[in-house]
Amino acid sequence: MAMTSRERMLTALDNKRPDRLPCQVHGWMDYYLKTYLGGADWYEANRRLGFDYAIYVSPTYRYEPKTLEKWQVKTVDLGTDADGNHTHEEFITTPGGTLHKVVSRNAFTAWDTEPLLKTIADFELWDRYSPEPSGADLSEIARVREKLGDLGIVRSHPFSPGQGSPWQSFCTLFGTQEAILLGMDEPETLHHILDAILAKTLKATRFWEGARTDMVEVGGGAGSSTVISPEFYREFGLPYDTAQNRLFHEIGLKVVNHFCGGLMPMLELAVESGADGLETMTPPSMGGDCNLAEASKRVGDRLFFIGGFDQNAGFERGNPALVRRMVFDCFEATRDHAGYIIAPSDHFFFGDLANLKAFTDACKECVY
Repeated sequence: MAMTSRERMLTALDNKRPDRLPCQVHGWMDYYLKTYLGGADWYEANRRLGFDYAIYVSPTYRYEPKTLEKWQVKTVDLGTDADGNHTHEEFITTPGGTLHKVVSRNAFTAWDTEPLLKTIADFELWDRYSPEPSGADLSEIARVREKLGDLGIVRSHPFSPGQGSPWQSFCTLFGTQEAILLGMDEPETLHHILDAILAKTLKATRFWEGARTDMVEVGGGAGSSTVISPEFYREFGLPYDTAQNRLFHEIGLKVVNHFCGGLMPMLELAVESGADGLETMTPPSMGGDCNLAEASKRVGDRLFFIGGFDQNAGFERGNPALVRRMVFDCFEATRDHAGYIIAPSDHFFFGDLANLKAFTDACKECVY
């Protein structure tokens, strides 16, 4: 019997066999929507191309005015360079001093060209004065859940100053290389920092009680084995991810660890962290190391997977026939355990619409 998209995706998240292979994208990029789909929104893009819906929405947090008064942000526009990169700087004034960062943006994405924190003293300022929520509004999650109906699932991101987990967030705030060196030279200092970030995350997470989200995305590329070793993750990633995942489970939410990059040496560590699933299962052709068949054999009975599809070879440079073969390859690699939602291995900005339609059509042929 055919399942609805929501039933199909939830079955995969329970690490069970749905009627056929579910498929999603890891978020629609504005550039793609504008360039290829005439400015369609996420719902329309999924409908037109036949994807199972994964809509991302997180709680809106409430703050006490006296907390915000101690974190005054001033933005200064620095203009656009010859390559079209628009840059601005931010000055954050606190009672104890000023923090500074620089952000650039182009048609595709934004990135920090200067991190917010440069010293441990900067971190102490951030830790003391960065606003912490006094509550959370879950109504937008509920609204999206109602709008979706049987079309798919709601995904959310944790409260975090960077992305997903304390280690990833500190790398965003401080710089990845600098964070790694701090862990090697001053491990106690790094643990102090990660403890502080975790405490803020857990405090905010307790406001999630009753959230109608289906899954929370934790982690990030800084936890991948192409960035740090399994031993480094075991010390500076695992304890914090475990505590975070445990609280989400207590609230009743599933957790997917987003290891974009290398993950094969991290498979058992992800299980140990209490995560329910892994993404983005990035193949070697895109700079990762994922062997879907091996990953499925090793931990497929304990983790669901999302991702695994090389969108550069398939969507950007491929054709419908190639895309179909690639989908079937991913399906065959994971079908023994079947807790799998095929998706591009992270975001994409280019790709013929015919290739995306071939992707979803092929998924309908992949019947368990």
